[in-house]
Amino acid sequence: MSSITGPSTGSETEIAFERAAAHESLFSERASHIKQSAVRDVFELSLDPSLVSLAGGNPYLQSLPLEKLGAMAAKLIATEGMTALQYGSGQGTEELRTQICEVMAEEGITGVDPDNIVVTTGSQAAQDVACKVFCDPGDTVLCEDPTYVGALNTFEAYQVRAEPIPTDEHGLVPEALSQRITELRGEGARIKFLYTIPNFNNPSGITLAAERRAQIAEICIAENILILEDNPYGMLRYSGEPIAPLYAQYPENVIYMGSFSKIMAPGLRIGWAVVPAHLFRRFYLAAEAVTLCPATFNQMLISKYLDGHDWRGQIATYRELYAARCAAMLEALDEHMPAGVHYTRPEGGFFIWVTLPEGIDTYALLSKGIEAGVVFIPGAAFSPDDAPSHRLRLAFSAVPEDKIREGVRRLAPVLAAAIAANGVQ
Repeated sequence: MSSITGPSTGSETEIAFERAAAHESLFSERASHIKQSAVRDVFELSLDPSLVSLAGGNPYLQSLPLEKLGAMAAKLIATEGMTALQYGSGQGTEELRTQICEVMAEEGITGVDPDNIVVTTGSQAAQDVACKVFCDPGDTVLCEDPTYVGALNTFEAYQVRAEPIPTDEHGLVPEALSQRITELRGEGARIKFLYTIPNFNNPSGITLAAERRAQIAEICIAENILILEDNPYGMLRYSGEPIAPLYAQYPENVIYMGSFSKIMAPGLRIGWAVVPAHLFRRFYLAAEAVTLCPATFNQMLISKYLDGHDWRGQIATYRELYAARCAAMLEALDEHMPAGVHYTRPEGGFFIWVTLPEGIDTYALLSKGIEAGVVFIPGAAFSPDDAPSHRLRLAFSAVPEDKIREGVRRLAPVLAAAIAANGVQ
């Protein structure tokens, strides 16, 4: 009998090493591309109560009607528990899919057939399904630079090449998109889709300008490139004029992803994808193969909430709350940031993107920030490029205004010192 399964003939450390070595060869090649998110790493640090965390993009759940939700949940189990706690449809309940159409109508998406909606385990799952359905290892997807770290991790896991496209204060640059597509085609790249967060991009907070949306869509259509539109923050606009989602104008060329994580509660893990009819069957079957069915109880609870609560008023409350916190952070940045630091001024969402002079690696500043009592996310986490970044993300959504001001006050000297040292070099 071997030492792994029988009486120990070596130290526990040696046995563990032998077991790990034996199983190492069983990993798939794909597994080597799966890694811990840099954002998750920083979240662990944020648990320290002595730190002001400007890192996590969490919604402020304290404003939810928790007692009302609790009563809804209790009644749901007591009166409809046999359905709510049972397996359900792989596509999602018909009631919630119909209500999702009402939610999307608030942003200008109308005429959607509920049968073209797939309820997913958050919009993150929809990104995963899209990669599974459309991408082979070595294929290329396009994304904004910067972009959502969760999407980048998904692309890596599927061995997909993520190509960043430059952005400016008005979002993704159409000319840069067209030029990069031409270059990639010349290299023989198989480009499958453009992944974009057009409203209040995570991490930059930038909104894709209305006039650019049509340009970008037309470029992708001409090149036979799908658009994967991720819109978790779109309803959280608190200044400026609303802009119609890409899907509203180009429904046959866009897979639209929405989520209840930011407008209700992320812990329920319910999102959705609106899929063009000609792409629907394969997308749906791939989603069902992963989750079998989205959580029935969670879907039914959301339906009760949408039916029995003023959810539009709740979103208005969120907008007021986040607007005040965004203003507090911008005021603090204006007051405390040293010369040479620039930052975005978002019209919605959760984030502000801070740019330092080139040559400064914000990842190296993370430990100094922690010493000063503040946590942020280094910019390198939001780009497929492994190069150091002179940018960082600040989140204001879950932090009271006084803490936001204190966090920025703590951060300022850290950045000032880095700029001074960079100037000496």
